Amino acid sequence: MEPLCRAMEGVGVSEFWRDRSVLITGATGLVGSWLTRSLVDSGADVVCLVRDWVPQSELIRSGTLDRVKIVRGDIRELSVLERSIGEYEVDTVIHLAAQTIVGIANRNPLSTFESNIQGTWNVLEACRRSPLVKSIVVASSDKAYGHQATLPYSEDTPLQGRHPYDVSKSCADLISQTYAGTYGLPVAVTRCGNFYGGGDLNWNRIVPGTIRSILRGERPVIRSDGHFIRDYFYVEDGAAAYMLLAEMLHKRPELSGSAFNFSNEIQVSALELVNHILRAMESPLEPDTRNQAVNEIRHQYLTAERARKLLDWSPLYTLEQGIERTIAWYREFLRDGA
Repeated sequence: MEPLCRAMEGVGVSEFWRDRSVLITGATGLVGSWLTRSLVDSGADVVCLVRDWVPQSELIRSGTLDRVKIVRGDIRELSVLERSIGEYEVDTVIHLAAQTIVGIANRNPLSTFESNIQGTWNVLEACRRSPLVKSIVVASSDKAYGHQATLPYSEDTPLQGRHPYDVSKSCADLISQTYAGTYGLPVAVTRCGNFYGGGDLNWNRIVPGTIRSILRGERPVIRSDGHFIRDYFYVEDGAAAYMLLAEMLHKRPELSGSAFNFSNEIQVSALELVNHILRAMESPLEPDTRNQAVNEIRHQYLTAERARKLLDWSPLYTLEQGIERTIAWYREFLRDGA
């Protein structure tokens, strides 16, 4: 697939990012892999904080790992973050590292809270102690809003997560705003919907799980009743949004403390998404709907009006284009024997 920066030719990304020192946490994850690749292609000097070795990660498969600096450590270790930011004279921090799976959060709330909440305050505290950091983007989530009677979520919607993953994101989001408001830290928060795209190795998620099942001739599994509605957001759009916001924080300090929703602003049920993938892959299989989902919000979607107006942002890909690119990635990945 073409690098993201090629898809964004003409918008001046490479000139801004050239030789800029950027720390990315969560670089081996879905969004982190594509974001790291995009920053490297744009000329940035990227430092990646990596906890676990994930050889199937897109970061490694794409060869991007050989073009960045690697710090081995955990975001729960403040000293590791302080050393990384200080020794590599980091200018920009994009904090993505988190435990992102709702089911795992339900089973393991303490480790989720440690990674998502303590990890966030450690990143922000390390940045507060460094005079060189000029821009910090923290990845929150639409789950931080919790269940709401009024939709779509806007950035003014109260943060009221109730279940472990949702609460962890509400807390991390509020802590980020605290560091902006109390200490003047140049931090902004992103709240995105459900990311999907090539490189997602969490097979219990609906998009990669569905594609793998179809390629193996198995019925795709829907854990819910099929009518849970989500806001699906393509990973390369996510990478572009993080880069745009980090750049705007440099140029417009008044954005510090702000939160931004990024979304295609469409509502898609689990059943509709699975059927869309089945059609795109020309498969006659029928979904296996199990109705086993627990502690999950039934209906979520976002408005991205603030990002459109204040950042002049718009998505690069439609849902159809994103799904097409995602299917192509998994066809190659699974053909290689993964």
